[in-house]
Amino acid sequence: MTSPEAPDKLSIVVYDHHFDKVHYALVMAAAAAAIGKPVTLFFTMGACRALLANPPAEAPAWSQMPLSDGPGTGGERDQLYRDKGVAGFEELISACAALEAVFMVCEMGLQATGMKDLKLRDDLNIEISGVVTFLNDASKDGAVFTI
Repeated sequence: MTSPEAPDKLSIVVYDHHFDKVHYALVMAAAAAAIGKPVTLFFTMGACRALLANPPAEAPAWSQMPLSDGPGTGGERDQLYRDKGVAGFEELISACAALEAVFMVCEMGLQATGMKDLKLRDDLNIEISGVVTFLNDASKDGAVFTI
């Protein structure tokens, strides 16, 4: 049961370039969407790498993202999570899409990190936008936070 103080929408700025932090943003987004909360994920700076298209026969771009808590890659951590019964990156991103989370990518973030000319995933409905669009999308009665 939702309390009267619960936010009516979740808006997440996904800023951090570490796999484990982007993974957790997807966990939060999928959980909120699963209980009927509208969700917007606004990827910027290094986190934009999580939404890059996979070149044929190559590992996903997110799998090469570093970890915040030690050596290794996102792909290694993702496998560890899945081995322990924790939802993997692709499962979470697919759940967010199926539950109609909004995916935005910051045009400035793409430009600043040299990713502007790289192809984004085509299996997601991704809007390239700016901070003003993200803020206009947020709810006055919602929660906005940064990971």
